Amino acid sequence: MEEPVLDISVIVPVGTRHDDLPALLDEYAEGLRQANASFEVIVVLDGPQGGLMAQLGDLLSIRPWLRVIELTRDFGEAAALTAGFGEARGRKMLTLPAYYQVEPSDLPKIIAAGEQAAMVVAVRWPRAGSAFEGFRRNAFHGLLGLITGQRYRDLGCGVRLLEREIVDEIPLYSERHRFYPALAKSRGFEVSEVELRQSPKDDFRGRYRLREYLHRMLDIMTLFFLVRFTKKPLRFFGTIGFGIAIFGMIALAIVIFQKLVFAVALADRPALLLGSLMLVLGVQVFALGLIGELIIFTHARHLKEYAVRRIIGGEPEEEAPSS
Repeated sequence: MEEPVLDISVIVPVGTRHDDLPALLDEYAEGLRQANASFEVIVVLDGPQGGLMAQLGDLLSIRPWLRVIELTRDFGEAAALTAGFGEARGRKMLTLPAYYQVEPSDLPKIIAAGEQAAMVVAVRWPRAGSAFEGFRRNAFHGLLGLITGQRYRDLGCGVRLLEREIVDEIPLYSERHRFYPALAKSRGFEVSEVELRQSPKDDFRGRYRLREYLHRMLDIMTLFFLVRFTKKPLRFFGTIGFGIAIFGMIALAIVIFQKLVFAVALADRPALLLGSLMLVLGVQVFALGLIGELIIFTHARHLKEYAVRRIIGGEPEEEAPSS
């Protein structure tokens, strides 16, 4: 990345869902001006988006703060954000959606909150929507909190302010951008939430397919492993494998005891097969965690599991002139 020369770099990833982008960008810019901060707006087109490139091209000559990146094809929102981060010149990054979610005039609130935390996540409030949407949202955040121990209220909002260090420390891939706050907090960065007014134009009424719910569930399970066991895979797989193996050994011990004491035949005993299967499965799961530990140990010098907030003092002492 280049050396920061601006206060804020705004990254706007544009996929298939977007509103009137020229009008929205002007509203964003007006909100940023109210914060009295120098800024740039980087629009990342996630693949060809119809006539959007032509519209934005006309704006470039009259909007000096605007930059446009067009990806060769649809790579996903995480890739679009990464591309924008790579071209950003600001001290802080502000991600904004390509459609209305919050009132652009409230952007100074999240910028002010960024002085107290490394990442600030916007919460749309008061929140409109049906009772089912509220239940779905609460269920998602409740499950996320139960698994990771972190509590959030609106991870579906794309308005987030983050320090440049977070971008440098935590790479984005796949669909992990939704859980960027949880990943940042797990690395020791301070994450806070700020309430912004929900835009009256935030009226998405689309339906999520069953596949989407399955993907989110798998993402949460992946996040659980990334947050708690990335550097300690044996604790995860070892605990599961040990429990399965113990169950298998107990089952085998009971069968063998019945054979030796009561002369019960072992033939056609489902318990014998089940115990043997569980014992072998437990050892395999344990071995998987052990292999993971060996891989982590081999690459330990290239891994970093901490983030430095600041370094104070320590100026080198000049050598006293000889007499």
